[in-house]
Amino acid sequence: MSAPAFDLDQLRRYPDVEAPDLGAVDATDRLVLDEAATALATAGPGEVVVIGDRYGALALGAIALHGARDVRVHQDTLVHERALEANAERGGLVGTYRSLSLVPELVTGARVVLLQLPRGLAALEEVAELVAAHAEPDVVVIAGGRLKHMSRSMNEVLGRHFADVTASLARQKSRCLVARQPTPPGTFPSFPRKHFDEQHGVWIAAHGAAFAGPSLDLGTRYLLTFLGEMSPQARDAIDLGCGTGVLAAQLAAARPDLDVVATDTSSAAVRSTRATIEANSLGERVQVVREDGLESQPPVSADLIVCNPPFHVGASVQPDVAIELFKGAARVLRPGGELWTVFNSRLGHAGALRRIVGSTKVMGDNGKFTVTRSIKQPSRGESGAARQGAGDESAQRRA
Repeated sequence: MSAPAFDLDQLRRYPDVEAPDLGAVDATDRLVLDEAATALATAGPGEVVVIGDRYGALALGAIALHGARDVRVHQDTLVHERALEANAERGGLVGTYRSLSLVPELVTGARVVLLQLPRGLAALEEVAELVAAHAEPDVVVIAGGRLKHMSRSMNEVLGRHFADVTASLARQKSRCLVARQPTPPGTFPSFPRKHFDEQHGVWIAAHGAAFAGPSLDLGTRYLLTFLGEMSPQARDAIDLGCGTGVLAAQLAAARPDLDVVATDTSSAAVRSTRATIEANSLGERVQVVREDGLESQPPVSADLIVCNPPFHVGASVQPDVAIELFKGAARVLRPGGELWTVFNSRLGHAGALRRIVGSTKVMGDNGKFTVTRSIKQPSRGESGAARQGAGDESAQRRA
């Protein structure tokens, strides 16, 4: 019996949030695939690249519906990578693509690039300059987005790296920008971009998709004013959702006896943090890990966690993302350990922090942002032996 025909509507968001009003494929995915049909039909093995795919619609659609082979894929977040993997397994397409970081190997030799337009212009710039520098001269980039999130500036960014940029007709509130004739940049790469923050004496490095770019966002800037109050006896600390790694860098610089781990689900954030740590000569002091929340961190293994949680995922406002980070922090903190959090004051996370982590005090509120300190309470029935074991494990990790 032959395998059932591939159907985009069978794609699922798992392990991301499933909801009736949220799908794994949208009108932009379908438009990009339709606009790319002719180019995909003539592409050879390894000549198709997909960037910014969310749940696999572009990559798996190109493979199963248009015959693309040995497709290279870049997705910024681990959740999207895992969703693509799950959908590929469900559709019998395991082994038909390769996941890569946003590096030259991703696009070298590419003739067709399918792109979900990022909202940030810097993120688009990094992709455009990478493709222009390393893809084939006859490459075509088909970049799709929702009309409400597109701007004339996107055409201008692509126009700096491609001689021919056109727009498709709109369909179902989506449109494609089509770029051809790459004009390789004179200076490459221009990312990560760096800036020295005079107030805090720290270099900040950022890849295109990193939040706030090479600057200090207002929430992090406010949280840093409490640096001297954070768990003075802490032996180890975690910068949870590290972004560009400024909190990790400042903790490591201010407290030489502190072991620091920085974690983020975003590839751009992890690469940015590594560049920030290197720029500040702290490479031996901070371990940078790409993971979803704190999934690889042992329970009761940290004294201090700092977190500036996101409340946007892509274009949508999803404040509940922070709740999952708080749950991870509660699992990883030792009894008496501290979670320092900064968030938009209107979100009111203090109540959730009390329920999930423990005693929570508002340490500051400047009218826009709130900073809280939550102290982990011992779990019911937790033994001293268990706490000692966690401490021994941490000591071994530091050694």
